[in-house]
Amino acid sequence: MRIRDLLAVEELRLTLLAGEEHLDRSFTGVQITDLPDPGRYLSPGELVLSGLMWRTRPEDSERFVRRLVEAGVAALGAGRAWLGAVPDDLVRACREYGLPLMEVPVEVSFRTVAETITPRHAELRDALGRHRRIVAAVAEGAGLEELFALMDAELRMTGAVVSATGAVIAGTLPDTNTNTDAGTAAVPGARIGAGTGRGSDGEAVAVRLAREFLTAPRLPHVVRTPAGTFTLFGVGREHRAAGWALACGGDLIAETDLGFELAACVALERGRMEEGRRVERRLAGQLVALAASGAGGQAELGAALRTCGIGPAEPYRVVSATVTGPGAAREADPAALGGRILEELLRPRATAAAVTPDGALALVPLAAGAASGPGGSAPAGQVAAGAAGSPDRAAGGRPWTADEPAGALRAGTKVLAEGLPGLRVSIGVSAALTGSPALRGGLEEAGHARRLAEARGGGVVTSDEIYTHALLLATVPGDVRRSFTERTLDPILDYDRRHRSELLRTLDTFLDCAGSWNACAERLHVHVNTVRYRIRRVEELTGRDLSTMTDRVDLFLALRAS
Repeated sequence: MRIRDLLAVEELRLTLLAGEEHLDRSFTGVQITDLPDPGRYLSPGELVLSGLMWRTRPEDSERFVRRLVEAGVAALGAGRAWLGAVPDDLVRACREYGLPLMEVPVEVSFRTVAETITPRHAELRDALGRHRRIVAAVAEGAGLEELFALMDAELRMTGAVVSATGAVIAGTLPDTNTNTDAGTAAVPGARIGAGTGRGSDGEAVAVRLAREFLTAPRLPHVVRTPAGTFTLFGVGREHRAAGWALACGGDLIAETDLGFELAACVALERGRMEEGRRVERRLAGQLVALAASGAGGQAELGAALRTCGIGPAEPYRVVSATVTGPGAAREADPAALGGRILEELLRPRATAAAVTPDGALALVPLAAGAASGPGGSAPAGQVAAGAAGSPDRAAGGRPWTADEPAGALRAGTKVLAEGLPGLRVSIGVSAALTGSPALRGGLEEAGHARRLAEARGGGVVTSDEIYTHALLLATVPGDVRRSFTERTLDPILDYDRRHRSELLRTLDTFLDCAGSWNACAERLHVHVNTVRYRIRRVEELTGRDLSTMTDRVDLFLALRAS
């Protein structure tokens, strides 16, 4: 219930003395107390009613209000019976700390205030059942934004749908500076750190809620944040890594029937969206199969590319993903799970993901000018942020610039890695491409980058990173890499263990300094003769000659392969 609504109850005759800017702040319960320090007995979001018996001198007001604010209290109602009036020092303290203060008339008991509020919460709980307009609207095809508008109008409830990767699908979240007030809306589909490393406070709250959704032992789950209290409900039966959470403002654990019904409405709308996705996935699968086989001509490939929403002159990137680990092994179809996760990571600016035996693949449209030349590609970062382009078909906004997809993927996979450590998501991103002739090369490039990400234990690798020795190492079988490393470096490791020396560190630094004795000594903070002694010992143990390029390369690759 909002403070504005409580003040509107005529029979209570409450007077607002402080906090005019917080009239839309909601409270979730009532606590009556006259303890001088009630902080330990209070819960965030409560309305505190007090007869002021704790006040013996003006200094008491500041201490009492500070305790309430530290406990996250939404507002204070002060009775006049004990002191005859609400003292000015209490009004000043409430204004200083931003705590709404209401005066309760002598003739109105605190019990009357509490009993007036309680039936209204019951009304909130049953409102969806009484006002079938919400469910009926969703059943008739209303979208998610319309659902949240109805929630606000009918239930006076705010909320949002948040993906497991930290994106706001629909609805609004408050910013972190407004406590339980209605706050700044996060842009649907936005993700903290996407592309620029910056995010609004609302997006930061979304990432926090996503982590809580992934780690919660059971749902519904209550989350208390600086921006307010939320109750998370799961949407549908999707794997959590590809799932959505409905975040309702306030603590609804005692009113879970309402949350479950709203989550079912969201699941119904997601089911409708999935119907369209199935067609897109089939078209994407046909495009990938055609490009990989090389069977079709350029005209046929160009037509297939257009059916996936990318014109012949529009730039794009290819993204390849796999999901491994115990969390994926329990799935009946880990490849399909990888496709659904990839779609959520790229939401909403990507075509649907095609699932292949080698992993999930998606094409990400880019702003015009992100690639150069017919069928050519441009290095990442060549295009300035905000390049002009046609509006994004999926989101109704601008397409991504060349570097933004990798930023969004890194931000989303970080949330998944922190919330589900048993799930390893490996992603490769091709260079910016244009036209159908570049597609086959883009598929191969994204695949190479993804395999390098797998060799690193997960994460995101772009095309810029694969044209190095790292790609060669990633293509070597793991047992061959281990054998090569052991045969080359084990003598050094054994010597370091027995003598507590630093031969391996010295070798790595020496190679990193391109064989410069003085630079290596300076970086290690030792005498140059110490470096010469250690390198001679490495040569004796390994049988290598570090004055030759061949042996330097062998030792360098052994260090990197380890």
